[in-house]
Amino acid sequence: MSRPSPAEPVKLIFSLFAKEAGIINEAIEILSSSYGQPDFVSTVMPFDYTDYYSPEMGENLVRRFLAMEKLIRPEALPDIKLATNEIEKKPASDSQRRINLDPGYISKAHLILATGKSYTHRPYLRDGIYADLTLVYQGKKFCALPWTYPDYADEKQLFMLGKIREKYLLQLKMMEQ
Repeated sequence: MSRPSPAEPVKLIFSLFAKEAGIINEAIEILSSSYGQPDFVSTVMPFDYTDYYSPEMGENLVRRFLAMEKLIRPEALPDIKLATNEIEKKPASDSQRRINLDPGYISKAHLILATGKSYTHRPYLRDGIYADLTLVYQGKKFCALPWTYPDYADEKQLFMLGKIREKYLLQLKMMEQ
């Protein structure tokens, strides 16, 4: 018989993309005031893997990734997604988002993103939020799955997320001491 136990804390991450880097920087400040200081902020990079967001947000989008220093409980992810949905509404104009915020977390075994869209590989959490199993950690690296978004399957992102995971593992070790 298995004995239920609490999940380990996880590393909160965010993907932020918008047409203007300034809006991303404002969102980073808001996220920092809610979830603590980041211990990783990526450089500004083009978000050119898809044109899915172009009708709503325009062309030439830029992106940054953010990892927060403070670890969270994985069950907090739906609340964080609902909060980021509200943050997205603030700079909106004519009901069009000007920023997209995707929260998720890194654990020892995988990267989970929060989404409001149901699909076969997305178990329902609560309050209209689903968990998207985006990457799994196998063979000493993050690995894409058949449904992984191309931007998360990119080698540069896999390497970056692996480095964030290394920092997370060090944090877990420090907690054990």
